[in-house]
Amino acid sequence: MKGLKLRFPEHHHPEMPLAAGVHAIGRIGDTVGLVSDLDAPSIRLFVDRRGVWMTVADGARGIHVNGRPVQRMAMLRLGDAIYLDGVEMLLVSSRAVEALPDALRHVPGEFRGDCRVVVRGVGGRHHGRSFTLEAPRLVGRSDEADIRIEDPAFAERHARIEMIGNQVVLRDLGSGDGSIVNGNPVRDALLSPGDQIVFDVHHRFVIEAPASSTSLLTRVVEHEDASETVQAQRGRGRRLPWLLLAAVLLASVIAALLLLGGD
Repeated sequence: MKGLKLRFPEHHHPEMPLAAGVHAIGRIGDTVGLVSDLDAPSIRLFVDRRGVWMTVADGARGIHVNGRPVQRMAMLRLGDAIYLDGVEMLLVSSRAVEALPDALRHVPGEFRGDCRVVVRGVGGRHHGRSFTLEAPRLVGRSDEADIRIEDPAFAERHARIEMIGNQVVLRDLGSGDGSIVNGNPVRDALLSPGDQIVFDVHHRFVIEAPASSTSLLTRVVEHEDASETVQAQRGRGRRLPWLLLAAVLLASVIAALLLLGGD
């Protein structure tokens, strides 16, 4: 998984790149950062082509992901907020969120979308609920909102999530601060399965679709695994004739010895 980094929104701390491998993170002065295993890290982040996993050290307390306590292990998504010793870290990508093309900017969403594509709540009041995109979904404080966020400071009509053809679109409706997608502030954007959207800090949602990877990473991994399988099969195909030849020669030797022994 390339282009990952930790962002510290409330601290004057440079963004921390996360290459493939293991990253031990613990307390450093009044903030947190990379430490060695000898410094008793509070958490470890494991980054590979399958995704990002976080493990919590024995005895470590006060570790949260998106406001929920984690005691042992958690799988992380882009946009997740990790809290360690009062310091917030956002898992973000250096790859920018895809902006809404001008060709789609003024196109109204189709009423008939796809009921298999859903917006699933993973944090906040709507945690565990799913909203299908067979029709546009209004996000806001108003009574008519499909995804209602009851905060006096939240706009009555904040945004709309809809489908235009087979594209999932996040369209801003004049909100004050916009929305957060995969840890990055946006207003209008094209969304893909696995993208995490945050409204009003605490309300988190993930785009999910059937027969599709939850992220570009998974599609890449499947391609890589397929390539490895083909190469392995080719390798076995190259070895097979030599194995047959060796077996034939061994059988010939044994037959010759039996004949000689019989004489």
